[in-house]
Amino acid sequence: MTSTTPARAGRAALAAALLSGAVGAALALVSAGQTWSESTAKFAQGEVPVSAEGGDVTGLPSALALVGLAALVAVFAVRRNGRRVVAGLLALCGAAVLASALLSADDTGALRAAAAETSGLAHSGIGAVDVTAWPYVSAVGGGLLLVAGVLALRYGSGWPSMSGSARYERVPLRQRASRASRVPRVDPDRPEDLWKALDRGEDPTHGTA
Repeated sequence: MTSTTPARAGRAALAAALLSGAVGAALALVSAGQTWSESTAKFAQGEVPVSAEGGDVTGLPSALALVGLAALVAVFAVRRNGRRVVAGLLALCGAAVLASALLSADDTGALRAAAAETSGLAHSGIGAVDVTAWPYVSAVGGGLLLVAGVLALRYGSGWPSMSGSARYERVPLRQRASRASRVPRVDPDRPEDLWKALDRGEDPTHGTA
């Protein structure tokens, strides 16, 4: 029971990291195209509603979300120290998305720029600012990326790698040669030997010429 518990925890952490990382990046990217704040541009002729999208307020969350998503994929392409470095990058990207979204939620620079463009005045004033839920959705996305990075740092050493079979790579060269020497020879004149070789995934014609 104790031997299977770490393996189960590793598999659960792997699933959680993939889910939280993918969802977190998606939330941050989707939020960038949504309205973060609304107000009105005030000038002599009256007032005109203006709004600012997340990408206009700050481009950091979406850019960092893309880097975090790439890091999430790269976690499975590297091993050992490289995996820890990439997992750390993933966690940092998540923390940066979270911080930048929260710090930019009440930034009125994009609204003032929109007001100036609407009114044609360089210093057009704006009214009361209403902040929507989208910057906080982006912050939640950053938090999920951060969770994925922390899980990768904690459990990533036991996760599979796309760079090759770790199980095969850990087999010493001498042991591989010993195993190869125990593979039965294939007699091309015996059909049963050919079928057995095919079952083992070998080329029964190799070396028979």
